[in-house]
Amino acid sequence: MTEGTRITITAGGISMDAHILDTETAREIVSCLPITGRVNRWGEEIYFSIPVKMARENDARDVVESGELGYWPDGTAFCIFFGKTPASRGDEIRAASPVNVFGRVEGDATRFFSVKDGEEIVVTKKDL
Repeated sequence: MTEGTRITITAGGISMDAHILDTETAREIVSCLPITGRVNRWGEEIYFSIPVKMARENDARDVVESGELGYWPDGTAFCIFFGKTPASRGDEIRAASPVNVFGRVEGDATRFFSVKDGEEIVVTKKDL
């Protein structure tokens, strides 16, 4: 897998592509695709459980940028960050605890704001 790997995330009538980094976490997630789950909202973050169990990577962090994708080891969850969470301080975007950042949405991640709690979310590998 190279950093050219892309995925498509579809939820609540929104479909966005994302590029995936070349990390151990990213490789494990891509190997499990397609993944279907149910959206959980935590402020301006979407997260959902996935069948991946990984430890925190050395560069895991809790402050992220809008559009970044993270794997949350504490909850075995795929996270999409697009704005403030209840843990944010000031204008930062803060995860509940450190996440393994493994990719970034292409385009305006705030489009996910319209996705509601409980909606189905599907992640697939994008054919190049």
